[in-house]
Amino acid sequence: MRGGFILAVHAFGSGMADATEAKVVILGSGPAGATAAIYAARAMLEPVLISGLQPGGQLTITTDVENYPGFAEAIQGPWLMEQMQAQAEHVGTRVVQDMIASVDLGGHPFTLTGDSGSRYRARTIIIATGAQAKWLGLASEETYKGFGVSACATCDGFFFRGKRVAVVGGGNTAAEEALFLTNFAEHVTLIHRGPVLRADKTNQMRLAANGKIAIRYDTVVDEILGTSEPRAVNAVRLRSLEDGTKETLPVDGLFVAIGHTPATELFHGQLDMDGDGYIRTEPDSTRTSVPGVFAAGDVKDKIFRQAVTAAGMGCMAALEAERFLAARH
Repeated sequence: MRGGFILAVHAFGSGMADATEAKVVILGSGPAGATAAIYAARAMLEPVLISGLQPGGQLTITTDVENYPGFAEAIQGPWLMEQMQAQAEHVGTRVVQDMIASVDLGGHPFTLTGDSGSRYRARTIIIATGAQAKWLGLASEETYKGFGVSACATCDGFFFRGKRVAVVGGGNTAAEEALFLTNFAEHVTLIHRGPVLRADKTNQMRLAANGKIAIRYDTVVDEILGTSEPRAVNAVRLRSLEDGTKETLPVDGLFVAIGHTPATELFHGQLDMDGDGYIRTEPDSTRTSVPGVFAAGDVKDKIFRQAVTAAGMGCMAALEAERFLAARH
């Protein structure tokens, strides 16, 4: 780990003698968490950032990034997150390689326990644990993630100009991804395992009216095919759920749009969430239903899910945490 500010460990009584006290604990180290750490550190709040299960977030499995402001040429997702963490550490963030196993938001300061056994007491918490795309679960999917297999058309559609792609899913997200991809791709095949789409009627009408889109019903992807040198997708093997027949569909890319799962399990029953498990925040704010707890990035955003919007919310959360502490202390 690159050098950074080392937060002192304070002793507490009643079984918390080895707990780390922090004004701000940030959960998650993607764009939202890293940006929150930078702003909190510059406000002299001495933040502790818990890196979580996937240090750096989803950008660490993204290859070329062309839509993050400030870079004329494509950059690598892992490199961008390394730079964000280095900046956060440089201005005074302590980065801890740990996963939080339990959180108690019932008292103040809040208490957190890591998988490592480490314990933390936080005056404020910024939740930036993100959301994970749901995948098909194929071995070949793992092979080609970032090399033709994606879960974000907005992020990666640009790389498929003039090519043929497929989208898996039948809801509004899949429909919107397919429609968006027609701005770049020569042809889009929407693959849905059911006999009818779940997307709303407006999206279904748009799909039907778009000559670039074909829909395959009662069909699943059995395997993703491609080359190893260079690693790239060149086809998908489809299987009909009606009669079991298989066929190979030539495509240059596959977009999986079967939903996302927010990483909010730790907070069930403690924070207000919507029906999909995304944390609810106040309008134009990152404040949650518990004072002193803030949520930023994909953990609360099911609409945009972009690195730049997550970073913006991370900034908001740090500023709001600073104001909360100033008012309370």
